[in-house]
Amino acid sequence: MEVKITAKKRLHQGRVFELYSEKLTTDTGKTFSVEVIRHPGAAAIVPVNADGTVLLLSQYRHAVGGRIWEIPAGTLDPGETPEVCARRELVEETGFSASSWKKLGEITPVPGYSDERIHLYLATDLTAAAQSLDENEILDVHRFSLDEAIDMVHTGRIQDAKSICGLLFAARAMGKPRGVRTASRM
Repeated sequence: MEVKITAKKRLHQGRVFELYSEKLTTDTGKTFSVEVIRHPGAAAIVPVNADGTVLLLSQYRHAVGGRIWEIPAGTLDPGETPEVCARRELVEETGFSASSWKKLGEITPVPGYSDERIHLYLATDLTAAAQSLDENEILDVHRFSLDEAIDMVHTGRIQDAKSICGLLFAARAMGKPRGVRTASRM
């Protein structure tokens, strides 16, 4: 089935994204309207120290009413590549830079109403840098073993989709496919 946009109206221009109402028509003549968030994209990072610990953020997120556990991430600036964004965000949010980078994949977290794509990276060979938080970022950096972080996913302590995907992809990339729990651990 083919779908064409027959009308488009911007409802809101925000700091990061735009909200549109779009009228769609199928090749069978059916018409309907949808609201869509147009997002520039983002990059998220699983930073792993030489001792194997993972850096996680305890970050205040107003939309969900409090702090949640996340991997570092941020929105792409105009003209910025996902890897450049990832490198920038790692330093800004954690106070560490990395000399080794591996792209883990991409995810589309909420395709029902947004075109946002998040590029996931594994960052290793970390060195201290100057943390530089945005004025609206309220977060603390913590270290966990990869096993602890994966357990946080399975017990529901980590509920953020990009963080779940990033940690599971990183575990596999590091040869530790801990994404599936064994019967003895359930």
